[in-house]
Amino acid sequence: MRGVRVALIVLAVAAAVLPLPAAWVERAYSRGVYPRIQPIISSVSALTSVALLDVAFAIVLVAAVVVVVRRSRASGVRAALVRTLVTAAVGAAIVYLWFLLFWGFNYRRVPLEQKLVYDASRITRDQGVQLARSAVDRVNALKATSEASLDDAALLGALRSVQGSLREAPLAGAPQPKRSLLTLYFRAAAIDGMTDPFFLEIIVNPELLPSERPFVLAHEWAHIAGYADESEANFIAWLTCLRASSAAQYSGWLAAYQHISSGLPLADRRVLAAALSPPVRADLAAERERFSRSNPAVRAAAQGAYDTYLRANRIEEGIANYNAVVRLMLGVSLDDQGNPRLR
Repeated sequence: MRGVRVALIVLAVAAAVLPLPAAWVERAYSRGVYPRIQPIISSVSALTSVALLDVAFAIVLVAAVVVVVRRSRASGVRAALVRTLVTAAVGAAIVYLWFLLFWGFNYRRVPLEQKLVYDASRITRDQGVQLARSAVDRVNALKATSEASLDDAALLGALRSVQGSLREAPLAGAPQPKRSLLTLYFRAAAIDGMTDPFFLEIIVNPELLPSERPFVLAHEWAHIAGYADESEANFIAWLTCLRASSAAQYSGWLAAYQHISSGLPLADRRVLAAALSPPVRADLAAERERFSRSNPAVRAAAQGAYDTYLRANRIEEGIANYNAVVRLMLGVSLDDQGNPRLR
């Protein structure tokens, strides 16, 4: 057993630090193993409407307390702590290998910028302003028809259409958002949603507004489809929303407007904001009001933790990777049907 424990720790460390060719990960894992195991894992986790992540955390926590107490009584506190540290190291190795096999290797696949016709010279202020103006025009026009309820089936069909344009297998099992104790944390930290990489289930903030939910749901489904990078998940979500219902289109264009305008000079932002219709401005104000109800300290801690997580998974930009979607929006060439052009 000692040899097995050492082997697990060594294997986890090697998996964390050794480089793997992105082309191999893309072919063998992201387009090979992962599309086969994802629908199985998601369908099993879908047997309950409660997030299995909650259940797993509770079991591990209770088991850890029981083990520490029993060991302390049997061999003393110091010996118990030493043995528990070893057990924790082995447990962490198992969890990390589980994370990589079930989803995490998708962080190491070939970036979209290398698979699509991408021109970095198009990422300019003028191009950004032009796309932001298009977003303003679209949300102003779509607002009147955006009140219809979200059609999840149409949104999933749109995601599969996007995957088809990228010559990828369509997402077989798209999990519905689950109930979780984490939603209490989401409210305090202003987190919109998350994908559980261990059970391939999704959790969304129940306070999301109708203007936000379609884009957030498409974003989490993009993660489930194998796009771990936040900017790529945002890009896939944007393309997905543009092919779905008017409510989804409105949500997608409103998200695009916010991402693009946040990187423009203040003078440009003011001109663009003034061009928004009053109902659209009301939606943005409601989103800001929801954000203001979060706790600044919890929000800062959550952002710091997630920034560390992303950097540990080789996303050098950290949490700023969310807004890096603008590079894809501006730099990727789309055909007349809105499909990304492949290299």
